[in-house]
Amino acid sequence: MSIQGWTFLLVGISFALYIGVAIWTRARSTADFFVASGHVPPVLNGMATAADWMSAASFISMAGLISFMGYDGSVYLMGWTGGYVLLALLVAPYLRKFGQFTVPDFIGDRYASRVARIVAVGCAIFISFTYVAGQMRGVGIVFSRFLDVEIETGVIVGMAIVFFYAVLGGMKGITYTQVAQYCVLIFSYLVPAIFISMLMTGNVIPQVGFGATLADGSGVALLDRLDQLSVDLGFVAFTQGRKSTLDVFFITAALMVGTAGLPHVIVRFYTVPKVAAARSSAGWALVFIAILYTTAPAVAAFARTNLLQTIPGRSYADLPAWVHNWQKIGLVKFEDHDGDGRVRYVGPAHGAKNEFEIDRDIMVLANPEIANLPAWVVGLVAAGALAAALSTAAGLLLVISSSVAHDLLKKTFAPGISEGAELRAARIAAGFAVVVAGYFGIRPPGFVAQVVAFAFGLAASSIFPAVTLGIFSRKMNAAGAVAGMVAGLGFTATYIIYFKFVAPELNNADHWFLGISPEGIGTLGMVLNFAVAYGVALATPPPPARSLELVERVRLP
Repeated sequence: MSIQGWTFLLVGISFALYIGVAIWTRARSTADFFVASGHVPPVLNGMATAADWMSAASFISMAGLISFMGYDGSVYLMGWTGGYVLLALLVAPYLRKFGQFTVPDFIGDRYASRVARIVAVGCAIFISFTYVAGQMRGVGIVFSRFLDVEIETGVIVGMAIVFFYAVLGGMKGITYTQVAQYCVLIFSYLVPAIFISMLMTGNVIPQVGFGATLADGSGVALLDRLDQLSVDLGFVAFTQGRKSTLDVFFITAALMVGTAGLPHVIVRFYTVPKVAAARSSAGWALVFIAILYTTAPAVAAFARTNLLQTIPGRSYADLPAWVHNWQKIGLVKFEDHDGDGRVRYVGPAHGAKNEFEIDRDIMVLANPEIANLPAWVVGLVAAGALAAALSTAAGLLLVISSSVAHDLLKKTFAPGISEGAELRAARIAAGFAVVVAGYFGIRPPGFVAQVVAFAFGLAASSIFPAVTLGIFSRKMNAAGAVAGMVAGLGFTATYIIYFKFVAPELNNADHWFLGISPEGIGTLGMVLNFAVAYGVALATPPPPARSLELVERVRLP
């Protein structure tokens, strides 16, 4: 069977599974729709959280980033996994004890402020739309390559699937669908990694193969071979860092703190039955996430080594089929500058003009083809990539719908609304959000992991300080929280928009403030948020007694 045939079969089976689970677990009440009635077991919630968390950025783009960035790509591994420690210790159990539906719910009640709730809703929606843009781009890439359709068509198909189980099932349907999606995505990520590790190093465990010697009898370590290939072609050695220490720190911190401030991840801990289960599910999620994250560096090294060994110097007519397939959709480009018909794939240190460009978002998807693995493995990876993108997209869409229906309507503008009307409003909001997400998927603001990194910076600079101060500070009031969120989010968003969209030609270390990249600016935005919040809180009246009572209740063991 061809690659396309296997892809149709495996993607079709997985989609049928997701839709079946959504129908079986469809939401019948607002509690079902928003928090699955708080009845999800910790292990299953950990698995669903892992699927919610491991988006297209983790599955598709992270190993691609590492394959091109080498050592510098470690910031994504450290930041995205380390953030779960913060989440488990500082956020999850306290918000579960609070026992409501959403993050704006906590902020609105903690600060006894309608304005604080509305600002928190705005932050949550802005972050969620930024994040979901990356997921829809991932969906479009997978469909475009493996199902031979336009990227726009692929995004629309993905929208339809997400709309069905997000709108029908709510959090209950999404949770159990995400359990199935985790099984699909982790299996499809590990199978090619194990295959390639055995072929290249003779080790069945990719993490071991990453540091092992090659199986070609040369006695050379995989990373030594990759470093030598990179240097010979004019690239920086894979194991050599290029980013400044300050920027590495700021990016890692933004990703870590952003993890603990992402509304679609935080809300997952409202779905477990008690506080102890929130801590337990955070631990299980870290275990399930670590399986993929410890495999990603090996996948990146395997893919990069195979690429550098098979592409440079080859005749264009003799290039493998996968190059021509990806070239059709514009994610691989070849321009024969010297007219010799051969591919010159070189880095800036080589002194010659590069003729070959490959989009970093395709490295994981193309990896099985680069390594000449069977067609069914290629189809399996496509199914896993879709599972990763769609699971996160569903969680984000639920945050948007719950923010509109529960926080804006039920808790702010229409407190007398019935449960049925609230549920209808949530489903309408989810449908509208799907359409907007689809637009961003067709016209994305950047490559997948980059867009997702921006979302983390926005979460770090807005939601995280308001939540942690609400839990741990008795002095923080509504004025301080609102001022901090507005200042942090405004500064971070302005910095990102300026360098990425207004003046992209200035997007380099020479023009960044203190050498901090847009991916890391969320850390500085967080510091600004804390400073503004405390300054305003000290200059305004203290919080009311009922806010302090809520702090004490949430913090009790």
